[in-house]
Amino acid sequence: MTNPPGRLDSVCVYCGSSNDADPAFLQAAYDIGGDIARAGLKFVYGGGGVGLMGASARGAHDARGKVLGIIPEFLKGREQPFDDVETIVVQSMHERKMMLFEESDGFIVLPGGIGTLEEIVELLSWQRLGLHDKPVIFYNPRGFWDALFEMFDHTIREKLSPPDFANAWRSVERPEDVVPALRSMAVERDADAVHPDTGRLT
Repeated sequence: MTNPPGRLDSVCVYCGSSNDADPAFLQAAYDIGGDIARAGLKFVYGGGGVGLMGASARGAHDARGKVLGIIPEFLKGREQPFDDVETIVVQSMHERKMMLFEESDGFIVLPGGIGTLEEIVELLSWQRLGLHDKPVIFYNPRGFWDALFEMFDHTIREKLSPPDFANAWRSVERPEDVVPALRSMAVERDADAVHPDTGRLT
């Protein structure tokens, strides 16, 4: 049976694990986790119970969503797995990242530090290499990710990335817009796959 356009069953959330994050970021993470669950999407994340990571997972769990955490053994003490949800323990960061990717139909990026940056740059690099075409949505409160977007644009201006790299992601500023943007981008990606000559919608 053919899946309907923009079919999404699961979404991976990348975000920070610091409990010192802005309380507004933590609340937004909780709200977005709940929105993911209420949309009927499986919530996939890095397995920790701290910071935005833990807040978003709790939001999904409290909204009765299906949650899957994936955490390396060596990070269990630091990131404190959320015991109320299914958690897979792996042996390395590489294994964690690959499993997060394989378990997810789309990706949402919340504010985070160097670890979040490393994950999303690799994800966009894989997309640039044609290894996937899954939708990527940034939640960008107060312009949190603007400096990163400017760096991406700089590589385009310097002709080190192609112009269509600018279409590799979408950015929204309100928590309630995250899941609708993900669904919209998934539909557009499906339309491009069926009608490759029409170009990607913007």
